[in-house]
Amino acid sequence: MHHFTGYELLWLFFIYSFGGWVLETVIATLKQRKFANRGLVNGPFCVIYGLTVICMSIGLQELTGFWLFAFAVIYATIAEWISGHLIEKAFGERWWDYSGRRWNLDGYICLTSSLVWGAMGYVAVHWGNYLLLTLISLLPGLLMKIVLLALAGVLFVDVMGSFLLLTGKSRYPERWEAAEQSLDKVGARLSASIAGFVERRIHKAYPKAKKAAKTPESVGQASQVRFAAGCGFYKVVSLFMIGAFLGDITETIFCRVGAGVWMSRSSVVWGPFSIVWGLAIALVSWMLYQYRNRSDRFLFLVGTFLGGAYEYLCSVFTELVFGKVFWDYSRIPFNLGGRINLLYCFFWGIAAVVWFKAFLPKVEKAIEMIPVQAGKLLVWLMVVFMSCNIAVSCMALIRYDERSRGIKAEASWQQWSDTHYDDAKLMKIYPNAVEPK
Repeated sequence: MHHFTGYELLWLFFIYSFGGWVLETVIATLKQRKFANRGLVNGPFCVIYGLTVICMSIGLQELTGFWLFAFAVIYATIAEWISGHLIEKAFGERWWDYSGRRWNLDGYICLTSSLVWGAMGYVAVHWGNYLLLTLISLLPGLLMKIVLLALAGVLFVDVMGSFLLLTGKSRYPERWEAAEQSLDKVGARLSASIAGFVERRIHKAYPKAKKAAKTPESVGQASQVRFAAGCGFYKVVSLFMIGAFLGDITETIFCRVGAGVWMSRSSVVWGPFSIVWGLAIALVSWMLYQYRNRSDRFLFLVGTFLGGAYEYLCSVFTELVFGKVFWDYSRIPFNLGGRINLLYCFFWGIAAVVWFKAFLPKVEKAIEMIPVQAGKLLVWLMVVFMSCNIAVSCMALIRYDERSRGIKAEASWQQWSDTHYDDAKLMKIYPNAVEPK
């Protein structure tokens, strides 16, 4: 397995973002018979392409043939679906709509586009990354680092500027004057002019972009009549904590029933919390909230595919970062590299149906009964606690891996980890963590 450096990942991100921009711009220009900049930002970058290929490059590098293509299709589909919803939430518009095509899901994704993106992801992971990184290694290192830093700085300014302008903060000078008394009229007019240019460019590039209608849920969420109404930040964090706790308890009981032993299944050093389960519950609730009333078959199929892709990515990520394998399904039939297996993918599908049909309505009701101010305070306390918990757990696991490779403790955090979280303690917390084969 190739351990990409931050330098390599940044270059791949910019190259594929630029390549995506070229592809989208060419297609849009041919369709409209005039030039159309299809980037999300004003620069020549489609960041969705860059981020998606980076995710594929890290998570799918072990796969080949059909499985690489299949998972590239799934990851690309998820990326396009999430991007469409985030754009709609941020800008109140839909920039593409596949409603006229067969096998689409609410116009956000469709089968034909997913297959094309999957084929492109296959080419990128199988051949593209090696060729690009080889070419980059032949160029002067210092020059490439300078160029990379410059690109990162320009993109950051471009993204922030486009976001602020497109969300409307610069279209109304009085808002800036109220927020910052020092902003003069010239700056306000300049901001309004730039905002107009950005909006005209976006609507020229995406002529089908249209205002998204507000649903009753979004209106209720905005008004915050109840705590955590809809499926916003406070609801998602609450579901994450509940899912992390219930996931740990479920796996602990499962190990007791299946293997006859009590075994820690926690992902963190403080408390019975499974981060994998918590993230799964939070993400699937956020992604599928508007589809929670769909048929059991729909939820089962989506849960099966999403769960399998998610578990595979988590397995690769933990091995790359911590140097340990936390689960291995090699002995179970129909497994893929020991990271996932068909039976447990079906479990993910069943869990999605049970969660949305049986548990989520009751959990939502309980969460929304919490007083607004108390609920917000509680959520932020949980955020602080879990952030510290994850940070300490990461340090302990990284040091756990370093000790197994004979690396001595020199930094203060390494010494602290050795004192408080030695091998004996971590073996109790993570009994299944082993060296990769």
